[in-house]
Amino acid sequence: MANAFHYSIGRKLIQAVSGAFLIVFLLLHSTINFFSVIDTFTGSFGAADGLFQKGCEFMALPIVTVMVPILALGFIIHIAYGIYISALNIKARGGLCRYESKSVAAADSWAAKNMLVLGIIVLGILAFHLTHFWAEMQLAMFTGAEEGNPYELLTLTFGKWWVLVIYIIWFLAVWFHLCHGFWSMFQTVGWNNQTWFKRLKVIGIIVATLICAMFVAVAVNAFIQA
Repeated sequence: MANAFHYSIGRKLIQAVSGAFLIVFLLLHSTINFFSVIDTFTGSFGAADGLFQKGCEFMALPIVTVMVPILALGFIIHIAYGIYISALNIKARGGLCRYESKSVAAADSWAAKNMLVLGIIVLGILAFHLTHFWAEMQLAMFTGAEEGNPYELLTLTFGKWWVLVIYIIWFLAVWFHLCHGFWSMFQTVGWNNQTWFKRLKVIGIIVATLICAMFVAVAVNAFIQA
């Protein structure tokens, strides 16, 4: 057991567990951000009693404050460890194009073949994202500084068309990554028979589309409000 994570199945298990953290984090994050879109339709965008404002206040509760960094850490571990595993796999097969995988599960989609590229894109733009929101909200809260107004941060960030484009590219990369990663996560723990394989692929597409559609709606709505 001590050497379990030196083997392929152990590495995949780490990815599966950290991937579950990623999905929970994204579901929570996208839902709270989507409150800003609901606020627009109810006329509460920018109001002190808006749903998005209340969502941000909820995120400031002690129990959530503890949970969010843990979920975010799982996010970072997932991407960083995924890059590490991909590098090991490339080295093991003698280069990028030494041979192609014969696994139907691994070769049935573009996303499956390009998880490393998608991970790098997601991680790179994540750093860009943190400078816009985390530094102005959670970091300010941790340091005791004045937190930024969440509605103003949305409009200031997405009010620039080129920033909106960068974020949409990010959301698209996340969508591809989740579509493959969702069913792959369950496959790692043994749900890989033909019946569940097909079902999990469909569920994965639905979950990925829901998460990314909410993020895109938030970004586009903020651009319009700006």
